[in-house]
Amino acid sequence: MRSEVLAFTGVAALLTISPGADMALVTRRALSPGPLREAWLAAVGISVGVVAWAALSAVGVAAVLAASATAYATLKVAGGLYLILLGLLAFRDARRTLRDGVADEVAAPAARHPVVAFREGLLTNLLNPKIAVFYTAVLPQFVAPGDPVLPVSLLLASIHAALGIAWLCGYAWVLHRSRAAFGPRARAALQTVTGVVLVGLGGKVALR
Repeated sequence: MRSEVLAFTGVAALLTISPGADMALVTRRALSPGPLREAWLAAVGISVGVVAWAALSAVGVAAVLAASATAYATLKVAGGLYLILLGLLAFRDARRTLRDGVADEVAAPAARHPVVAFREGLLTNLLNPKIAVFYTAVLPQFVAPGDPVLPVSLLLASIHAALGIAWLCGYAWVLHRSRAAFGPRARAALQTVTGVVLVGLGGKVALR
């Protein structure tokens, strides 16, 4: 059991630090006007999505999605469109930064609620079919014969989630602290690049 946990931790660590939709979303939140906690809540939402997929994998739901061409395609399109939406919101953030010329809590829209950031992170992972495939095809290899599937799956997913929170929250903190060093044009440029990445990832997920 210990060797399986250590091996999975190594795989999960590599997956966690690999650039992708998760980092792009946290980048958008860390750069946009608003408190740092919004980027952190997005990271927590992402990690909760990981644990949810592990549970779905353990009870067989993820396997059904991975095996069903229709279900998989539907999830792909939904996930891709959602990433494109987040990318468009990043473009809106860039325009707001250029217009307001500031990047602090005062500039944040009054209607913004922390739950929105958490929900963005959660949906980013729940609508990601690749996570379903990972937890269906890869995670079972780290569950030894005779071990209880659900508890072990949740344990491994919790390790993955903890790594994700540590990495993404640390990344968000560095980015959020350094954004004051950039002028409005530089911040807007970074937000635009983030939007391009999210839209590109969304198109790739939906069309592949």
